[in-house]
Amino acid sequence: MADPHHYFSQLNQGHWFAALPPALSQSLLEMAQVQRLDAGQRLFRRGEKPSGLYAVVEGAVRIGAVSENGKEALLTLVEPPYWFGEISLFDGLPRTHDAFAESASTLLLLPQHDLLALLEREPQYWRDFALLMSHKLRLAFLTLEDMSLLPAAPRLARRLLLIAENYGESEPRRILHLAQEQLALMLSLSRQTTNQILKELQAQGVVQLTYGEIEILDFERLRQLAS
Repeated sequence: MADPHHYFSQLNQGHWFAALPPALSQSLLEMAQVQRLDAGQRLFRRGEKPSGLYAVVEGAVRIGAVSENGKEALLTLVEPPYWFGEISLFDGLPRTHDAFAESASTLLLLPQHDLLALLEREPQYWRDFALLMSHKLRLAFLTLEDMSLLPAAPRLARRLLLIAENYGESEPRRILHLAQEQLALMLSLSRQTTNQILKELQAQGVVQLTYGEIEILDFERLRQLAS
């Protein structure tokens, strides 16, 4: 079993973890459990009892939901270093969504019981986890606003920027391991509409499309199109 401390440098590239008090970040690594998933393997399902807080350190995790008739709603696709599962830490209620490994993935699990025991001993650390959740809440409000007010093309441009920045968790990366169908699901657009917008962006030299990947060539132009 890998030592969670092995992932310290990678986690420290994330804005939330890097800003934690050193004593807290070390305590989290001490309690962390390494968990590996195969591609397509389920991490948890909506309605399940919370198991704790997770960090993606290798691979990618798909978070969404599937209706009774099999229709999928894809909320986000997250890559290292990204933390999730904090809602159930606060309210103790069941999971709100499904989480599956998009590819072979490694995660760190901070068990619910151990994390709550730490926060009982050191209640000042609740603020750090509240900051993690409030950041996600701000993004959710912005996404809802985009869905209501923006046409498809700028909405797509904004989502590409968010994914490139790992939803505000790390510095931008150019290569997005993201299929067009997945992007369409996130934006509630048809695959045809998504493909058309991406082809237009490619023609303008903003992105380069390859199978299962989108490379951002011109961040400045993409930001202009997203505004």
